[in-house]
Order: sequence, then C-alpha cells, then structure tokens
Amino acid sequence: MKKALIIIAVVIIGGFVLLCGAGCSKYNSMTRSFQEVESSWSNVETQYQRRADLIPNLESTVKGYAAHEKSTFEEVTEARAKAGSVNISIDQLDEQTLQKFQQAQNQLSGALKSLLAVSEAYPELKANENFMRFQDELAGTENRIQVARRDYNEVAREYNTEISLFPNNIFAGFFGFTKKPYFSAQEGADVAPKVSF
Repeated sequence: MKKALIIIAVVIIGGFVLLCGAGCSKYNSMTRSFQEVESSWSNVETQYQRRADLIPNLESTVKGYAAHEKSTFEEVTEARAKAGSVNISIDQLDEQTLQKFQQAQNQLSGALKSLLAVSEAYPELKANENFMRFQDELAGTENRIQVARRDYNEVAREYNTEISLFPNNIFAGFFGFTKKPYFSAQEGADVAPKVSF
C-alpha cells in the first residue's frame, strides 16, 4: 500500500514537472513571437512617422508657389494632426484600433495626393529642386511603409498561427496572448482607376 502511494506521488509530481516544463517552453516561444510582432509594429509606426515628418517641409515648399491653395493646406494639416493623434500600443492592437489607425493614415494619404496635385498647376513648382527632392523622399517613404506593413503582416501571421495551434492555444489563453490583426488593402483598391484622355 505504501509502495503504491509512492508510485502515485511520483507519477503526479512527474506529470506536474512535465506540464510546468511544457508551459514554460510554450510561454517563452510565444513571448519571442510577440516580441517580433511588437518590433514589426514599431517599424510600421516609424515609417508612418517618417512620412508625417516630411509633410511640413513639402507643404512649405508648395506654399511658396501656391499660396492661394488654402483649403488644400488646411486639409493636409488636419489629416496630419489626426494621423499623429492615433497612437496604438501593441497591447491595444486589435481589429478595431487597427481600422481606426488605417482610416487616419488613409485620410492623410488622400490629403497628400491633393497637395501633390497642386503642383500640376504650377510648372515652376514642379521644377523646384526642393519639391522634387521631397516628392522623391515621400515616394520612398510610401514604399517603406508598404514593406513595413507586409513584414508586420507576416510576423503577425506566424504569431497568430503559433498561439492557435494545440496545445499552444491552451497556454496562450492562460497567459493572455491574443491574436493580432492584419493590414488590409484600402477600400476600393480592387477597382482600377479610370483614365481618360
């Protein structure tokens, strides 16, 4: 009888040790994946901030040539302020907050398109060296944003897969790991623009 109790105690303790070891291993693995998502999200924010930092210089260059385009400048300023006010920590990142972030950034993109369209009416502005440099930097930044968003989506996909697989999903729920949303194409991106000559 005493021998049977010892065997049962050893089995229970051994099972507990194995469970703790597996839990620690899964926790560490999910933490590493979460850190990658956090780092990737930070890269996305950095590229959007880079774009926001370019706008005042581009705007002041355009103002020198097109001072009467007041509504366009106001639109850009308002959109930039709105985009800058939407700050999301990785812990708050979910579908709803990402959508809010994307809407603010899309509004800023639209305002920038309006600002750049102003240059069409001012040939001297289109030839201005500063304007061309800022326009090139802005185009490069837009490309960096796309790369950062794609990289974030890939890392988030890997993380979401990891926390969804069995038995990781049990430990993920226990430790509070939640799925992270993905960037998606802007609404209407599937429709080709109409071009008329």
